[in-house]
Amino acid sequence: MREANMVVDLKTFSKTLIDSSEGFAPSPTMRVAVVILNWNGRSFLEKFLPSVILNSEGAAVYVADNASSDGSVAFVAERFPTVKIIETGDNLGFAGGYNSALSDLKEEFFVLLNSDVEVTANWLKPLVELLDTDLNVAVCQPKILQYDNQSHFEYAGAAGGFIDKFGFPFCRGRIFETCEEDDGQYDQPIEVFWATGACMFVRNEVFKQLGGLDEDFFAHMEEIDFCWRVKRAGMKVMVQPNSKVYHVGGGTLSKSNPRKTFLNFRNGLELLLKNLPASKLIQVMFVRMVFDGIAAFKFLFSKQPKDFAAVFKAHMAFYGRIGKTFKKRSGNFVPVTGIYKRSIVLDHFLRGIKKFNELPSNNF
Repeated sequence: MREANMVVDLKTFSKTLIDSSEGFAPSPTMRVAVVILNWNGRSFLEKFLPSVILNSEGAAVYVADNASSDGSVAFVAERFPTVKIIETGDNLGFAGGYNSALSDLKEEFFVLLNSDVEVTANWLKPLVELLDTDLNVAVCQPKILQYDNQSHFEYAGAAGGFIDKFGFPFCRGRIFETCEEDDGQYDQPIEVFWATGACMFVRNEVFKQLGGLDEDFFAHMEEIDFCWRVKRAGMKVMVQPNSKVYHVGGGTLSKSNPRKTFLNFRNGLELLLKNLPASKLIQVMFVRMVFDGIAAFKFLFSKQPKDFAAVFKAHMAFYGRIGKTFKKRSGNFVPVTGIYKRSIVLDHFLRGIKKFNELPSNNF
């Protein structure tokens, strides 16, 4: 699925959301498609799919399989006959797998849900109500807590995502490796910069109109890119903490995997090149590359030579397709909300800021 032109007529778009265009007729009883992308995650499906089925009454539940070799498809077909199975035919990654799986679905709202997530009772209702209440909300997420330490926020999403001026992501409840305890401090629904791909609600029509996820990312940071495009199109991304789920994290690639390091560093550069206004592009990209170099040598001095090499390979990969990425720059490069005006790297590592609510609010 290719990204669509970014110029969106918001009046026409809102009317379309209300009236539904021809050929877009979601079932009145199945407004929500919960789609779990799977690649050799049979153990997670066995453990967490029952909670999804139990707590997703009124929604259609799908497992989209990326050519697993662990018997996942046969297992789901035998054990969970009410779950619809979509086979992508190959390991297309997170982005390609979801683009393929969602392309023919007709439900009004999609939920992109990781296989290692336990959902809770009535988890869908607050998010659907949010989308129904404000038609300009295109994407939203619940509160994400750790499965193994349920009093604390989880790394991938927490209570809503932001980025700093150099493109480094962080969350309400998580700055780099520091995950806060949840004591209700972030229970207010607010507009954020990005929603996590671990549990992301998105309007069907928005997803398709903006061309879905960028398949060149393969995995990691593609949801941030998508949310940035959503915001550049004049729509909102929100978190609704009245819904909560529990996430294991690292189900496919652990945080210490050099492959994940490679994807995060390469995709972080491509994220900026695609979405930054021209007036900020050179300065921000230069500083980001300096930070990446520092991170690489930190890996080396920490006796993580494979991660050091992964950063170098990520930059080479970025340079190798810089022309292709540059051609994706289209649409409005207007200022958007949710970008922190300072460096989260300096605030965290030099100034010792560990909690989101310690960040100066006037810098958002």
